[in-house]
Amino acid sequence: MTSIIKETQSIKEAVNFINTVDVNKFSRLLSRIIQKLHVKGERTFSEEEEEKLQAALTLDKHALDLVLETTAFILEQAVYHSIKPASLQQQLEEIHLNSDKAEVFSQAWASAGPELVEKLKRNIFAPKKLDYVSWQLNLQMAQSSQARMKCPSAVLQLGVRNEDSERVEDINLESVLHQLLLW
Repeated sequence: MTSIIKETQSIKEAVNFINTVDVNKFSRLLSRIIQKLHVKGERTFSEEEEEKLQAALTLDKHALDLVLETTAFILEQAVYHSIKPASLQQQLEEIHLNSDKAEVFSQAWASAGPELVEKLKRNIFAPKKLDYVSWQLNLQMAQSSQARMKCPSAVLQLGVRNEDSERVEDINLESVLHQLLLW
């Protein structure tokens, strides 16, 4: 079985910080991250909440940021790889996460994972989405130098917009399809 979490220096550092956190506090932290993971462009915790978390978890700003980012990353990897809870727990223990924290991850993933996967499926990952398509087919039958010429061309107009904007941007594509000379 391939591990979904590569043990980088930053992961090792985050695991050390997570291992120092009280298991009950970590469980609540993990629950909050799961609730907010599918929301784009919104922070999991406000700056005020992060300051309180630093004090409650006895972590400095860097350590807390690393714990939050790594926890979210592990959950995103679990979603991407559709990993089973027991396998997630085993892989977390392999990167030296304490067994109680790995079990909390596994239990949270077992209970909230399927709903998180469904929420993330509904998210749009592309920065722009296709709003409409229109097309036009033009056929040039002749020109001054060639009386019996057929030259079809297609024009596609794609209307795209950012998911957070109402303004539609038009993209026009024109292509000569094929040139037929009639004898």
